[in-house]
Amino acid sequence: MADRHIDFTVDYKKLKIFDEYSSGEILYPLVLASPHSGQVFPEEFLAAIKMPLKALRSNEDSFVDELFAPATKIGIPMLAMNISRAFIDANRDKIEIDPKMYYNYPNAENVQGGIRCRVGLGAVHRINANRENIYDGLLNYNEVQKRIECVYDVYHARLQQLVDLVLKKFGFCFVLDCHSMPSKICSVMQEDKPIDFCLGTLFDQSCPTQMSDFMFRLLEDKGYKVVMNCPYSGAFTTFNYCQPRKNVHTMQIEMNRALYMSENTQQKNNNFQSTSNDLVNIICQFAKFLLDFKK
Repeated sequence: MADRHIDFTVDYKKLKIFDEYSSGEILYPLVLASPHSGQVFPEEFLAAIKMPLKALRSNEDSFVDELFAPATKIGIPMLAMNISRAFIDANRDKIEIDPKMYYNYPNAENVQGGIRCRVGLGAVHRINANRENIYDGLLNYNEVQKRIECVYDVYHARLQQLVDLVLKKFGFCFVLDCHSMPSKICSVMQEDKPIDFCLGTLFDQSCPTQMSDFMFRLLEDKGYKVVMNCPYSGAFTTFNYCQPRKNVHTMQIEMNRALYMSENTQQKNNNFQSTSNDLVNIICQFAKFLLDFKK
């Protein structure tokens, strides 16, 4: 990475960090989370880097919030990040920071970053989906800490509040972490038919198998090709919010982007509405199952 220093200051007061979808009263023990569907970049950030907006947006789970949002009309809350994951990734642990990306990284700091840092996809992405470097210089570590404080922490504070509200009302809570995956991965993983959905349960550690099996059957009944835990078993949200002893369960759902969008143009395709209708129907059935499951 070049010796150039990249310095800028973001006015976070101008940013709406997340959208919260709700019909008002919470009627089911289910919380939907969409940490990667955000499309907003701070203008100061865009002015400081050279990468085109389309290339930056290749990291996003485009339109996932829109696909799931209609399900909230029956009393299921959903939190959707507005800020793009290429700026700060809310589905990574905030300690996943790559020291080599900063010109003023504190030597005394003991940060135990994960493997995602080393491949460029930590809390702050070094590369986009095409493995191109986002930055042509070194970042200010203090500026990145402000990203975490003003975006990442704000999102997770509200998500935790929603989990606590559901837990208090129903005695248990299920967090469904909603994502999309590149169609190329879906085709490589299966020889007979591309994967449509992958359910991640940390290999049966994040929720009772009755719950994941029920979701699996709901998707299969709609004619979708479904797999468990491969290529995705769950990331930070699935791991961090899973607390079985407190009756908080989690699952990550990944859908093939080709089902509802053109990845080349980053636009919805003709199947967007039918895919959303299927998802909403499945989520509503799953929510009712969870309500009965507790009884």
